[in-house]
Amino acid sequence: MNEKFFDLKKEKQDRMINAALKVFALKGYEHASTDDIVKEASISKGLLFHYFISKLGLYTFIYDYSVKYVMLELSTGVDKNETDYFKLCKQVKQAQAQVMNTYPYMVYFLNESRKEDVSEALIETEEKRDVLPAWYAQLLKKADTNRLKAGVEIGKLSAMVDFTLDGLLAEKFLKNEFQPEQYAREAYEYLDMFKTMAYQED
Repeated sequence: MNEKFFDLKKEKQDRMINAALKVFALKGYEHASTDDIVKEASISKGLLFHYFISKLGLYTFIYDYSVKYVMLELSTGVDKNETDYFKLCKQVKQAQAQVMNTYPYMVYFLNESRKEDVSEALIETEEKRDVLPAWYAQLLKKADTNRLKAGVEIGKLSAMVDFTLDGLLAEKFLKNEFQPEQYAREAYEYLDMFKTMAYQED
């Protein structure tokens, strides 16, 4: 990409980033159209290609930018000393809500990118694809499992939580009902329900 992109006014940068995130999240790399992206961003196609050269260049930038941005929010929003699994999950969701206040489609884009099957897109983002999963794995490692009921496995519990909350996020976007703080509140309600099912009584 052309580094002069970062010389643009922040509002214009974010408009272009948000447009790309939305189109790639909803349509995937193969079916995403640069025509749709420039229309969403209210810019010319010439300007888009001036900074990103190609659709692949834009996708690669968006993926890299998203991983870095989410990691920054997670690093500041999640307590490194917390060991309660459900408190950690709530902190993660709050950090994601912060991300989505600025970039509404960013977390959804990263979730949907896990389904990506176009080889050129996978190759260009290969080095970044393990960053967030590795961070979440570290989160699980430090979670205290002593309060879990007999028969509850932390790995399966985490998978169930992820399926539920990622599904909730996808539903909000598909129904065009997404609001970051509302999503976080509903996610907390599900986490409290899971906690009641998974933890032994105090």
